[in-house]
Amino acid sequence: MRRAAAAGLTIISITDHDTVAGMAPAREAAVPHGLRLVPGIEITSVHNERDVHILGYFIDVTCESLMAFLRDQRADRIRRVHEMGERLRALGMVIDADALVGAAPPGSRSIGRPAVADALVAAGHAADRNDAFERLLGRGQPAYVPRQGLCGPEVIEVIHDAGGIASMAHPGVTADDSLIPVLADAGLDAIEVWHSDHSPEQRRHYRELAERLRLAKSGGSDYHGEGLHRACQLGAIALPREEFAGLERCVRPQ
Repeated sequence: MRRAAAAGLTIISITDHDTVAGMAPAREAAVPHGLRLVPGIEITSVHNERDVHILGYFIDVTCESLMAFLRDQRADRIRRVHEMGERLRALGMVIDADALVGAAPPGSRSIGRPAVADALVAAGHAADRNDAFERLLGRGQPAYVPRQGLCGPEVIEVIHDAGGIASMAHPGVTADDSLIPVLADAGLDAIEVWHSDHSPEQRRHYRELAERLRLAKSGGSDYHGEGLHRACQLGAIALPREEFAGLERCVRPQ
């Protein structure tokens, strides 16, 4: 929160994968810095065994149906970690999957492939995270395990049931624009236009696509924390104020 304020941000959202555990301490930490914190989350939907990330903003973090769904999501993450551990063991690259799962107790941070990649690096089986993903954990690689879960329209419904609005995350990274009209028909509220992995051409493309589909536009740095992916990007990508107002207009009365 201190760094966000120092970067000139006035409104931020935390959108952790499949958990809202950070929301309460973040809300408290935001107050002395005069920051407005929008409750958020990033949920992974599944399309043809591919991950499609959907952001939820303005959610009710106490919503019982959302909490039950997130417990199921985290359980599937644990299943994947153990299965990846078994595949790596068969390749002669042993990691302690139990320790990884134990480091993320129920209701806390979500466990996933980045933690497995870090374990591979620590064990000397990979040079860095990128190496681990490229040779072992990425789609089509020997230790890749497909996710199980809800499809995009079902995830959108989960977000709406929690009082939030749904935005497709980093469509330029997902690289399948054919999904966007399908999700729009299912109630998608916005697409992420401004993102640290989007080129200026992609921003222009997705801005035009959002306008054509009558969707709002979201954006952010997708900052992942100190020493991690996009560590230096906090505040480098921001959503124009008028576009934030457009997101607020999408919020449905409860």
